Amino acid sequence: MTTTCNNKKSPANLSYSEGAALPQDAPDWAIAASERIKANQKLGLGKTAIPPPNTKRVLLHSCCAPCSGAMVEEMCASDTLDEVVVFFYNPNIHPRKEYEIRKEENKKYCEKIGVPFVDCDYDVENWYARMKGMEFDPERGQRCTECFDMRMERAALYAHEHGFDAIATTNATSRWKDSKQVDDSGYRAAERYEGIQYWAYDWQSDEMTMRKYQISANERFYKQEYCGCSYSLRDSNDWRKANGIPKIQIGGETAGLGDRYFSDPIVDAQEESQDVVDEFFAQANELAKTAGKSVSERKKALKVYKDRRKAEADDGRINGLNNW
Repeated sequence: MTTTCNNKKSPANLSYSEGAALPQDAPDWAIAASERIKANQKLGLGKTAIPPPNTKRVLLHSCCAPCSGAMVEEMCASDTLDEVVVFFYNPNIHPRKEYEIRKEENKKYCEKIGVPFVDCDYDVENWYARMKGMEFDPERGQRCTECFDMRMERAALYAHEHGFDAIATTNATSRWKDSKQVDDSGYRAAERYEGIQYWAYDWQSDEMTMRKYQISANERFYKQEYCGCSYSLRDSNDWRKANGIPKIQIGGETAGLGDRYFSDPIVDAQEESQDVVDEFFAQANELAKTAGKSVSERKKALKVYKDRRKAEADDGRINGLNNW
């Protein structure tokens, strides 16, 4: 049995908090984003994220609770939607322990706010079969496209079979993702079925990013340290090693680096700043280009990055961290 999110009445019923108040020394972008959020709330949430035409029921593919918070809030506040349902289908997440942590947290959060949650299959064998030959593709490469396609295809199929009008995905909220790459997968999946539309919007704006981390801090969501798949885990740990950062820890109360749970919206948002994201992908792409599929060449390249990182530290420059 599912619970309907009656969006025509839901804004007053949603139990979201503004989260931690902004400190006096908050950066200008955060203050501006916070002010725009407050202004939008006075006008009524959901006035900027307009659903596709003739949409009453939306199926939101979700990768995790932190990425879903602000999107669910914005969607449920729409005065034109009748129902928003969260759809969890992520066979890419590895290992199973990490998968269960993310799924259960997302499920628990949806139960708390009264939004239906669909738990789909963990068909990891099919995922690995589809990714075969792309094991060493860089982040945002063809492997990621195939991963988005696989998940959005399943979301579109479920939407078609259960009478939804549109699909969307929380993958579009993270600056660690290429929004065009994500949206293209959504459009391709929706085009498979008559009557299904893909809801595209700038979910990576300063306002949405700020709100995402406000909700995450207020709920003390689990802070995942990599995208999700085994290849992302491998490459993220390689990047960390090259930059003198402890390796990723799966679950538990202690993270590989920093806090285990979201707690400070400003700090958390800065870890997803465009500069940090750009630096990570510049190094990741250079590593992939230099080393290719050769393990020995990857080790040589990592040593170069490690030496470079040491030189940067000696110069007093500090590289940002990464959360996903």
